[in-house]
Amino acid sequence: MQSTFTSSSFDESGIQSLGFQRDVYLTAQCTLKLPSRAAYFSRFQSIQQLADLHRWAERQSLSFFVLGGGSNVLPVPYIEGLVVQSGMTAITVLEQDADSVLVVVDAGVVWHDWVLASLEYGHGLENLALIPGSVGAAPVQNIGAYGVEVAELIEFVDVYQLSTGTQRRMTAAECQFGYRDSVFKQALLGDAVICRVAFRLKKQFQPNIEYAPLKAQFTEKLPTPSALIDAVVSIRQSKLPDPAVIANVGSFFKNPVVDQEVYTVILNRFESVPGYPVDEPGKIKMAAGWLIEKAGWKGRVSGHVGMHDQQALVLVAQQGATLDEVLDVSDQIIADVQTMFGVTLEREPQLFGSSS
Repeated sequence: MQSTFTSSSFDESGIQSLGFQRDVYLTAQCTLKLPSRAAYFSRFQSIQQLADLHRWAERQSLSFFVLGGGSNVLPVPYIEGLVVQSGMTAITVLEQDADSVLVVVDAGVVWHDWVLASLEYGHGLENLALIPGSVGAAPVQNIGAYGVEVAELIEFVDVYQLSTGTQRRMTAAECQFGYRDSVFKQALLGDAVICRVAFRLKKQFQPNIEYAPLKAQFTEKLPTPSALIDAVVSIRQSKLPDPAVIANVGSFFKNPVVDQEVYTVILNRFESVPGYPVDEPGKIKMAAGWLIEKAGWKGRVSGHVGMHDQQALVLVAQQGATLDEVLDVSDQIIADVQTMFGVTLEREPQLFGSSS
């Protein structure tokens, strides 16, 4: 599906008609709470309004940026352009049969709110409860937790493509989902604004409790959908700091996938090394948190930035932290892990607001 949008009539000097705000601080909208402000900001309520906003930015020669839930970004101090955020929050059943239901969810819905609401329609998202962010951001990162990736339930994604000024419906295959990856972080980076996501949910509840802490909670009987969500929430809260209390973006580094030979060398040096098989032959996924802890960074702070004392994978920022401090500390961690293990870590959060 592809449709072209034309700019509706508006006075280019009168930005109020498009819902703009000038010189807006974004610190509270990004979970790492770094100081950041945008020259212009608007929350769009329709795809037509999004198209108008983009056309206005183009005519003003302004850079155009899309902010989701702010839970996976490293914002620059000053964003010299227009930042937009989805205010679209509809949830619509598109079709259903005896086995499944296809639900289309607007990008502006808070992810955890959608997981809770999904129980009214079907099942499959329970393991992804309490992940911060918005529905629109979920496909970008291909969020996953406790044995489930969101790509497993996505049927299509509706995007507005900036380079062509058209709306495009992309199948799951076209999204090129991978481990914490998608086409939206690769070929369509900075070009596709996710507007809606369609989820294929199962009518019959089939709990996934293969993750050990979940399995330990349900040894006697299988959980109900609500009980599984409650268990996931409890585990996440016990392992990860609440961004509302301690500024963080969750897991700061991806779990690296290494050659079997590299893993074997490390295994020979340590008694216990977490390693998990992946689909690619001869490869092993390692636990980034374990590597960071062994490199001496668990609970270590440098300036206003450090790694959480209960979870080495989570970078936390104290009041007064800056983007430069975050990048410096993460670079130190990458260098230390590389020196100690010969493994290169990769940051999960993306730099936000830079045209370069």
